[in-house]
Amino acid sequence: MSLTTTNIRTVDGLAGQRQSASRRVQHVLHTNPWVSPLVILVLSIAIFTIINPAFAQPRAISLLIQQTAVIAALGIGQTLVILTAGIDLSVGAVSILATMLSAVLAQDAGLPGWVAILVGVATGTIGGLFNGFLVSKLKLPPFIGTLGTLSIFTAISLLLSGGRSIQATDLPAEMSAGGERVPIGPLDLNVGVLVVIAMYIVVGYALSQTGWGRHVYAVGDDAEAARLSGIRVNRVLLSVYAVAGLIYGIAAWVLIGRAGAATPNGIVDANLASITAVVIGGTSLFGGRGGIIGTVLGALIIQSFTIGLSLAGVDDQFRVLAVGFLVIFAVAADQWIRKVRS
Repeated sequence: MSLTTTNIRTVDGLAGQRQSASRRVQHVLHTNPWVSPLVILVLSIAIFTIINPAFAQPRAISLLIQQTAVIAALGIGQTLVILTAGIDLSVGAVSILATMLSAVLAQDAGLPGWVAILVGVATGTIGGLFNGFLVSKLKLPPFIGTLGTLSIFTAISLLLSGGRSIQATDLPAEMSAGGERVPIGPLDLNVGVLVVIAMYIVVGYALSQTGWGRHVYAVGDDAEAARLSGIRVNRVLLSVYAVAGLIYGIAAWVLIGRAGAATPNGIVDANLASITAVVIGGTSLFGGRGGIIGTVLGALIIQSFTIGLSLAGVDDQFRVLAVGFLVIFAVAADQWIRKVRS
């Protein structure tokens, strides 16, 4: 055997090993989309702790978790929608509408606190059902349909509230109960955080252990194939948007407790933040792949950059810059995974 032939075979063998390693990485990321955001989060925490050790103190970690709660909650609903290859641009508007309607009824109409909370949750659910009707029945593209309802829900919120904020001290105690402290070991959390954790457990179980969850993934992966296999695609889509709206309504209550007020300007960047958390968390914008574990990791990454860069004395605009690069990286990684898979 000549030396040239041996070298060629050696090069081919190394190329095959690299390709095999690439496929193994692709397989891990495809079956476990939360791996890459977990790595990013761990690296972020390590780097920010090195820059400023205060980042790893219980007080800073408690603040990180508390400030992540609302976006993490909204991210659950956004994840469900994106898993079906849709997108919800009205997520913040639905939650604010639920917040303001419940607060106005509690303050002006004297509605009991728990009744007002239920009205807010029902409002979110109805808003989600309306979005689902536009997408599943009228066949509007999710981007267009929810872009329209974004304006509708925002306008209704402003008309209801007159643009004013309502302080938690002017509301029944139940409506701000989400902000009550709950010490857990060295951490200082609140009731709202525990509610969000409970929602993650329930929705995570539904996605991974029920027929409904399997149908959600099937519709997002290939709606036509799902229909041919007997799945009622329109019903699944309607249920997804309804459940998302229900979650937005609960997030509205968490928001009141966190902010200490019901205000139309409570979460002005909720739409972008929730989508960013979902994308960074490894859920594919093309549907059918991802999960809520990645979403909470994505939300934590966003908030860790906010707190970490603040403690490092860096201008907040660099956080926006860093998150932008993370979004581009996440979408590029998703494209690479799909390309290798094919």
